[in-house]
Formats: sequence, C-alpha cells, structure tokens
Amino acid sequence: MNEICKLDDIIPETGVCALVNGEQVAIFRTQNDDVFAMHNFDPFSQANVISRGLLGSCEIDGQKVRYVASPMYKQRFDLATGKCLDDERVSLRSYPVKVNHGVVFI
Repeated sequence: MNEICKLDDIIPETGVCALVNGEQVAIFRTQNDDVFAMHNFDPFSQANVISRGLLGSCEIDGQKVRYVASPMYKQRFDLATGKCLDDERVSLRSYPVKVNHGVVFI
C-alpha cells in the first residue's frame, strides 16, 4: 500500500485527488472518518473530476448507500464499490483504503 496523506489533510465530506502508481485516484472522507477511494476519471464527461464531486446518501433496498455525484453531469457512484447508481452498465475502479495512526494508505 502507498502512503497518501494524513487523514486530517482531507476535510470531512470532501474529496481530494492523488497520483497513485501513475493513476489519478479520488479519495473521500466522510463526516465519521470513513475513507473511500476510486478512479478519478468520469466516464460520462471524459474528464478527471470525480474528486470534486458532491458526497451524499440515499436508500436502496432498505440500505443506506453513500455516493459521490459527478460535478459534471451528476451521475452518482457508490463510494464503497464504484458502481454507478444511475447506469448499472458503468462503474469506476475502487481501491482498498487503510487508515493507520491518522495516515491514509491506498
């Protein structure tokens, strides 16, 4: 795993972008300090913008799902899986994340 940043470097309910092994990765921190990572490339707008998306939540089949909405066309991607909630044919690569002693690793 690669050391990315300190958890405190990411403002809760926002995302940042990091270059990991040559790929842009969007990293998100929730209000309760859960951290998620996925590919930063938005397949709908063809731009590296996912890290600038808005975080939200919705209920699907009785389960709360946290998502990021693309800042361009607002498609929602599940933070845990990268699956697009608005088009089941599309998903973003998600990355395993570990936070150890306040440091984020991908």
